[in-house]
Amino acid sequence: MIKENDLKLNTEKMIEAGLIFGHKKSKTHPKMKKYISGVKNDIHIFDIEKTSEKLKEALNFIYELVSNNKTILFVGTKIQIKDILKDFANEVNCPYINERWCGGTFTNFEIVRKRIEYFKNLELKKEKGELEKYTKKEQMKLDKKIKELEKKFGGIKNLEKLPDAIFILDIKKDYTALLEAKKKGIPIIAIVDTNVNPDLVNYPIPANDDAISSIKYILDIVKEVILKAKNQQIIKE
Repeated sequence: MIKENDLKLNTEKMIEAGLIFGHKKSKTHPKMKKYISGVKNDIHIFDIEKTSEKLKEALNFIYELVSNNKTILFVGTKIQIKDILKDFANEVNCPYINERWCGGTFTNFEIVRKRIEYFKNLELKKEKGELEKYTKKEQMKLDKKIKELEKKFGGIKNLEKLPDAIFILDIKKDYTALLEAKKKGIPIIAIVDTNVNPDLVNYPIPANDDAISSIKYILDIVKEVILKAKNQQIIKE
């Protein structure tokens, strides 16, 4: 477990980042009411203390996983957060999916792995100049194929087996990812806004899943915890 004073959660900064703003009252899922403290301009407001408490639980789980060399797959396909997620994942060296979830990524993992191996093989051939033997038209087709596969599988091309956990930034948008994780028994960490069922998630983080500032705040804290855990790994070794 990560030390309490290492988490550095500041409720004022969480409020400033917009974590407290949910959806309109009419869109609120009944099971989210326990995380809500009030209403402002017809918008439900999260109880920041409860958000902080659940975030700590999620961070401790993440720390435990990474400390034990386990893999977390990060998923966030909303247009406004694609680049943020990619940058985050590259900084912490974790697999990610920031484009459309490919159906069967978990439930037909072996088939997906074969597509990834094909993609990696094409990349390797290009690096070695082995595609130069083809005509310019054929090379253009292969380059296009590589770009398509990079977009689809680039973030998971080093994922050799199913991850030990999945972190979903919006379970409504990436509901298929959630369903596949549940089918395969993969623990789910997720930001849960007021319009979703938190019981679908093992480690829910009740917070705004739309505002870039909210998502960035959460990912920054997660990054800090992951880097601490990786450092702890090095010390153990």
